Amino acid sequence: MKAFLLAAGLGTRLRPLTDSTAKCLLPIQGVPLISIWLDLCHRYGIDEVLINTHLHGERVRACLGARRNGVRTIVVDEPVLLGSAGTIRNNRQWVEGEESFWVLYADVLTNADLGQMMEFHQQHPCVATLGGYEVPDPRRCGIMQVGPDGRIERFVEKPKSPIGRVAFSGLMVADAALLDEIPNQSHSDIGFDVLPRLAGNMFAWPISDYILDIGTIENYDLAQKSWPGLG
Repeated sequence: MKAFLLAAGLGTRLRPLTDSTAKCLLPIQGVPLISIWLDLCHRYGIDEVLINTHLHGERVRACLGARRNGVRTIVVDEPVLLGSAGTIRNNRQWVEGEESFWVLYADVLTNADLGQMMEFHQQHPCVATLGGYEVPDPRRCGIMQVGPDGRIERFVEKPKSPIGRVAFSGLMVADAALLDEIPNQSHSDIGFDVLPRLAGNMFAWPISDYILDIGTIENYDLAQKSWPGLG
C-alpha cells in the first residue's frame, strides 16, 4: 500500500520554529512528527511513502536516513510549490496501477485506526473516503456536509458561512479515479480544487481517536501536553 505524505507547507504560523526546520520534523514529546507518521503507516501496512518537501528538504532526508522501520520512503523536492493536489498529479505515475492509495497531511498528529478507515472505504464504493471530526471554528477548515448514510453531499474549503462543523481531517484514502479529477494546471489544492467537485461520490469516516492539526504555536504546545502516543 502506498501513501502520499504531504509535507511541503511553509509552516508560517509556526514561526520561529519553522525558520530553520521543516514543520514535519518538529518534535512531539521528543519524537519528530514525521517519525510518528511513518510508525503509524507501518502499523497499518503502508509500506511505501512519498514525501514532498519545499524548504529544509535536506533535513528531512537526514532524519529519514537515521531511522528504519520497514517503510520505504521517497522524498520529492518542489522548488516551486505545486499545491496538495498538484503534488499528486505530478507524481501520478507512482500510484498508477494501484487500486487505492492514501493521502495524508504531515502536519496532522493522530493515532487514528487506518485499518478501520480502509475497511470502511472498501465497504462503501466511492472515489474517496475522508476522515472527519468536529471542530470549534469551521471557517478555518475544509467542511463536509454529511448525509445520514455517511455520504458527503457538499464540501466547502474555509467557508465564510459554514455549512456545518465536520471538518476534513487531512486523512484520505482514494481510488485511482481521483487522479483524473485533479485539474490540469501547475498548482492545485485538494480542498479548493478537487473535493468540491467530488460531492456525492465521497464518504466521511468519523474519527474518534486523537487528532490535532499542528498548524499553530498554540496547537503545537497543546500536543506536547495531550498526545497519548500510538499506544
